[in-house]
Amino acid sequence: MRIRQRLLLLAAVHLILLSNVVSAQNAIHPVIPGDFADPSIIRADNKYYAIGTSSEWAPHFPIYTSSDLINWKQTGYLFDKAPAWTMGSFWAPEYDYHDGTYYIYYTARRKKDQISCIGVATSKYPDKGFVDHGVIIDHGKEAIDAFVFLDKGTRYMTYKAYGLDDRPIEILGVKLSKDGLRSEGEPFSMLKDDQRKGLEGQSILKKDNYYYLFYSAGNCCGIQCDYNVGVARSKSFEGPYEKYAGNPLLAENASWKCSGHGTFAEGANGKLYYLYHAYNKQTALFSGRQGMLAELIWPGQNEWPLLKEQSGPELNPDIKLSFKNSSLDLGWQWDFRNSGTLVSQNAENLHLSGKVNDDNLAGIALTRRPVSGVFEALTTVVNSNNALKGLTYYGDATAAVGVGVTGNTVQFWSVQNKANKILASAHLPTNEQVQLKLKTTADLRITAFFKQGNQEWQELKVTEEPKAESLTQWDRSPRIGLHFKGKPAEEAVFSSFDLKYMPQQN
Repeated sequence: MRIRQRLLLLAAVHLILLSNVVSAQNAIHPVIPGDFADPSIIRADNKYYAIGTSSEWAPHFPIYTSSDLINWKQTGYLFDKAPAWTMGSFWAPEYDYHDGTYYIYYTARRKKDQISCIGVATSKYPDKGFVDHGVIIDHGKEAIDAFVFLDKGTRYMTYKAYGLDDRPIEILGVKLSKDGLRSEGEPFSMLKDDQRKGLEGQSILKKDNYYYLFYSAGNCCGIQCDYNVGVARSKSFEGPYEKYAGNPLLAENASWKCSGHGTFAEGANGKLYYLYHAYNKQTALFSGRQGMLAELIWPGQNEWPLLKEQSGPELNPDIKLSFKNSSLDLGWQWDFRNSGTLVSQNAENLHLSGKVNDDNLAGIALTRRPVSGVFEALTTVVNSNNALKGLTYYGDATAAVGVGVTGNTVQFWSVQNKANKILASAHLPTNEQVQLKLKTTADLRITAFFKQGNQEWQELKVTEEPKAESLTQWDRSPRIGLHFKGKPAEEAVFSSFDLKYMPQQN
């Protein structure tokens, strides 16, 4: 009997292990991990370029490149500095190429009236040298989500309108000028959200006898998101479009939710692929909307298409930076609305300083796009002054947690509900450099540690640890990074930054 029980136990364990192996093999990984919403893709000179939303982070609109659609590397940004007409909400950029010029049409909020409009920038290169030309489309309370389509020799701009009005959202189209920098004539309605479920993020293809308009329905962002990808078609570009009865093409599955807002590119094999975004169901708002890939499948002539998810590589996302050269790593971004950030790097250290707005209680955050909310971040502060210098987990200027050193004191601090609190502090016996650690747990608690020299790590203990869920924003993930809060003449100097992700429990 005991032998039989042992055999049954061994068989059960084997099945569990085999199930885990199969599950890991079948897992769908992002092709561009971390917050990379509303991606647009273009193929140029046997390479692919993708650009995504940056929301309130600068530099604006990260650009990635790939040779195979699966392995991507960041190559730069559209704008190092925000165009003069803009104030924020940098969303939904769209690539186009025409007559030797690359165009990026993008959404931003206009400074003079806070209305979201569509702007355009051009370059002879797909990943650098873009010059802004200002607003090309403004329409009522908002015009967002540009997509350009060439039909019978005429270029058209399509976009979302009426999202802030008490009426159904519509996808509108309008002719573009030959240089692509102006609209011409009156806009026309292509598709209307009569069911009021949400309608945006359109992308259009021509196949056989039909124009296919792929769109995203539902709420895009945040805890209540229910985004999904649908398709409609018409025999005329201008419409009317008929929605597919079998929608959605992409919806929630075991690992991912709120899929949407993508565009297509042709692979080396001649097939079309859809680059879109989705939330991972484990890491959710703490990793943001990540870059995903799906293959477009046409079952037959004039039949409705399918989208089949593809997996990216399983990467090690950990970061280890020592600042041993003069070039700043492309992964750093900061909240440009709430501070004037100054950052530089020499052969040994990274220097962070700047000025903050009067209502900014959190200070300056130099951050990374996270791929999970469970991590350990470490840094070494090498200079001593009265400024607060260290690490922060930053959602916004009104929602942040951090650990830093000021003078001979190390502080565990938070900014919540328009109040800056010191949660715990400790005295430092010397002016030696200080190592700091900020750690999050699977249940979203944030803890802080410090040490000098060969000491053991000492925790800055508090009665109740702050929770990371208080840092999340509607359209972007909170970010971990370096921190400075002090006078403009002061600075924070760091010799290293390490970020190690921990396993996320179900």
